[in-house]
Amino acid sequence: MSITHPEIKEKRYRTSRILEDNDAIHLSVDCVIFGYDDDGLKVLLMESDMSEFRGKLSLVGDILQKNETLRQSAEKTLLSCSNLDNVYLEQVEAFSKIKRHPIGRVITIAYYSLLKISEHEITDKKQRMLRWVAIDEIEEMAFDHKEILDKCYATLQQKVRDYPIGFNLLPSKFSLKQLQEFYETVLCIKLDRRNFRRKLNSLDILIDLNKNQDDVAHLPAKLYSFNYAKYEKMIKKESFRFDI
Repeated sequence: MSITHPEIKEKRYRTSRILEDNDAIHLSVDCVIFGYDDDGLKVLLMESDMSEFRGKLSLVGDILQKNETLRQSAEKTLLSCSNLDNVYLEQVEAFSKIKRHPIGRVITIAYYSLLKISEHEITDKKQRMLRWVAIDEIEEMAFDHKEILDKCYATLQQKVRDYPIGFNLLPSKFSLKQLQEFYETVLCIKLDRRNFRRKLNSLDILIDLNKNQDDVAHLPAKLYSFNYAKYEKMIKKESFRFDI
């Protein structure tokens, strides 16, 4: 049985009042919050607070207020989930199907963020029953949120290929196996071990720490870190391309 928190009922009432003018067009912001840990890639979702989508999962977001920009609205959403500030945040696309929202005409702008789950505790300040869900377990969602999720995921996959944003989700000291597992998980592909390491060597953006893993059951692997300073210098060269 689904129990509706009083604050959720109040939000639903406010949303209905905002959208009650059928001739008006409203803007909202929806956030796809990706998180990564040892179990793989996950998305932070809530249970929909609308009767039309009872029992279905939903992205977190809200109606855009008059006194805020789109990015400010997205940042506010992140803060309402926890103290999620200073995380990677990117605008993706507007979704404007005529009947995408059952209450009225609402165009939503999607953002996605990317964070390391172990470093961000979810406090669920608005009591929205937030939880991390493995991305490969998500099927049907409320509204057009599955379409939004799929678009943001495709954008993330391309971004991860073209830029080293994934290094922020790994330990500061990582093995090449951990790095390869991250790319295989996010990109949903199997990478050839030798070709992957050859590519990393050609990029020359890793620092060999001359240390091995501790407290592992298997043969300890060498540890590396990402050379941010060198990368910043290299991207100024037109010939340099990250391209995993």
